[in-house]
Amino acid sequence: MDQAAIDLSALSGARILIVEDEFYLADDLACALKEAGAEVLGPAATLSEAQAYVDRNGFDCAILDMNLRGDLAFPVADRLAAGGIPFLIVTGYSSASLPERFAEVRRIEKPSDARKVVEALPRLLAERLKHL
Repeated sequence: MDQAAIDLSALSGARILIVEDEFYLADDLACALKEAGAEVLGPAATLSEAQAYVDRNGFDCAILDMNLRGDLAFPVADRLAAGGIPFLIVTGYSSASLPERFAEVRRIEKPSDARKVVEALPRLLAERLKHL
């Protein structure tokens, strides 16, 4: 079994929130996550939808686009960080255009392949388990 298959098996049963306003990108991510055995929440396409998911909690990590129909998702990222919920930033913004407080958050630049995003998640989940 190759390393990617081993890593992706860690997603089995994980609850992952998708915060993405572009339907086709969100759908590709959801399909790839489900294929890996994850339970998908969302996608949340607006800032208010994303905040409602964070209010309800109940997920293990999140995939976060930083521009949701013109609204920056910084408040959602701040709430995830404050709650100890790991997240991955998937955005067209460069690292330099993001606030310094997100410098340590893994960022995947758009356009990106859904598989690449999914393959980044097992490490996030493992880091969360270390802190529980």
